[in-house]
Parts: sequence; structure tokens; C-alpha cells
Amino acid sequence: MARLNLVAANKEARTPRVRATARPVPVVVPPSNDDQKDHFITKNGLSYAGSHLIIDLWEAKGLDERDRIEAALIDAVTAAGATLLHIHLHKFEDGGGISGVAVLAESHISVHTWPEKGYAAFDVFMCGDAQPRKALDVFKKAFTPGRIVVGEHKRGVL
Repeated sequence: MARLNLVAANKEARTPRVRATARPVPVVVPPSNDDQKDHFITKNGLSYAGSHLIIDLWEAKGLDERDRIEAALIDAVTAAGATLLHIHLHKFEDGGGISGVAVLAESHISVHTWPEKGYAAFDVFMCGDAQPRKALDVFKKAFTPGRIVVGEHKRGVL
């Protein structure tokens, strides 16, 4: 919005005026947000938006238990030092799994489960000072998987 106001102000400044003497027309530049933290991370000389963990739990328990999944999401957010805004979970009928998301000020944690396969897919994306890897211990404790596969991707590398 600030850019639109600046463009409009500059356009007015360039509009020819019918006057005997031309005077500079002041351009009002709205205050910028440059002093506000953008929550990008800089570590070891690399700047990026955040870490995105792709977590696969195999031979896991309780993947059809909505309350267990909700508690694990809340505990993972707390452990990671993130800020929970909202959780939405959907339980599928007839022994199906659960899909959902914890929306965070720092991004999100999503989950999709297949209880019949003992499999859960978690995406943990966080920016700023949050520590997404701390969610791993929470998921291990909550679902006691036999095997875990974790991938990590840096998002928004500058």
C-alpha cells in the first residue's frame, strides 16, 4: 500500500502545472517498515526465511486419536519456542486418519496420518528464533515410531 501511495504522489509531482513560475512540489514519502524485524535467519553466513522439516514417522501409534495429535502439536509448538495462532484438525470416517494444521506466527506445522499403515507425515516450517528440530522429540514421545525419516530444506535463501 505504501508503494501505491508513493507512486500516486510521484505522479502528481510530475503532472505539469500551469504557472508562471515552476516550483518544486514536495513528495510525501510514507514511513517505511524497514526498522521492523523480518524474521529472516542468518546462520553461518547464510540468510534465509526459515527451516522446513519434512518428517515421516513409521510404525507409529495413536495416529487416529485426535486428542493425542492435538496435544502433540501444542507441545511441539511450545518446545520449538513458536507462537500458536490456531489449530484445525479433521478426522476421516471409518478408521481413516487425521489431517490438520497448526498455524503459527512463525509459519505452520501440518500433519497427515494413515493409521492403517502406521505412517504420519509432518511438515514443520518455522522462521525467526523458533527451533523446529525441537518438535522431533515431541513427536517421538507422542507416537513412539519404530522409524523416523527427516529431511530439511532452507526456505527463502538470499
